[in-house]
Amino acid sequence: MRLRVDGLSVRFRIPGAVVHAVTDARFELPAGRCLALVGESGCGKSVMAHALLGLLPGNAAATGHAWLDVPGQDPLDLVAASEKTLARRVRGRLIGLVPQSPAAHLTPVRTARAQLAEALRELGRAETPDALAERAGLRPEDLDRYPHQLSGGMAQRVANALALAGDPPLILADEPTTGLDRPLVDATMAELRRLCDEGRAVLVITHDLRAAERVADDIAVMYASRVVERSEAGAFFAGPRHPYARGLLDALPSRRFVPIPGLPPELTRLPDGCAFRPRCALATPACSDLPAIDAKGVACHHA
Repeated sequence: MRLRVDGLSVRFRIPGAVVHAVTDARFELPAGRCLALVGESGCGKSVMAHALLGLLPGNAAATGHAWLDVPGQDPLDLVAASEKTLARRVRGRLIGLVPQSPAAHLTPVRTARAQLAEALRELGRAETPDALAERAGLRPEDLDRYPHQLSGGMAQRVANALALAGDPPLILADEPTTGLDRPLVDATMAELRRLCDEGRAVLVITHDLRAAERVADDIAVMYASRVVERSEAGAFFAGPRHPYARGLLDALPSRRFVPIPGLPPELTRLPDGCAFRPRCALATPACSDLPAIDAKGVACHHA
């Protein structure tokens, strides 16, 4: 299995403006590897996830391609696929979603067991809820609880079990550590790493660089709707080449603990050229031209 995102863009039309949520995104994710998509809140990371699953609202328009290559099947373009195809072939079967705030995505009046049983039934799987729960690190007795009776860790494991119900080759985790304490963050990342080591492709969308460092094989950095750097994780954490990516690492308490000056631009009014230019100490007149991703995976005139 391989995911190939090629020129994916997403625009939202709102009264009097257009939101440039994702612009010309390009990356690949093969089976057995974990890609962490990182960046500040509001840069377009979660919109990317929703576009891959066809879960964008009615005022959104997606262009470009997101090819899903599955052995024995013709390549499937997730952007061009119909809702019927996405519902019957993709969601749950080819792509499993681990959502933000798992407890909020569970039906409050049904037990975890009932929700797992429904997912297995709808996906045509013969596996039992108990067996599925065991794969996600849950005990059988945990399944008889309602969402409000689950701890944060158990709710996360139920969400993982739901994502695995259709045995999908691609797991998409959208900010899976939001609101969790550090031990639970580490446990969640370890579980995603295990899924990757089993041979699945895992796309983790996060602003938590420490969590990304624990799980990722590769890093893609987004800024103001664009991917500005792609790199193997080891090389990235040893020394990213884009000034924005360096600023993200320098802002960590374990590093220099120095924030990036200024604020990201509004996605309805992106500047010409490099969007990071107003915040960048290396900016020159050349930055008024939009930099392309170079052979080393960096979009910067001064990488």
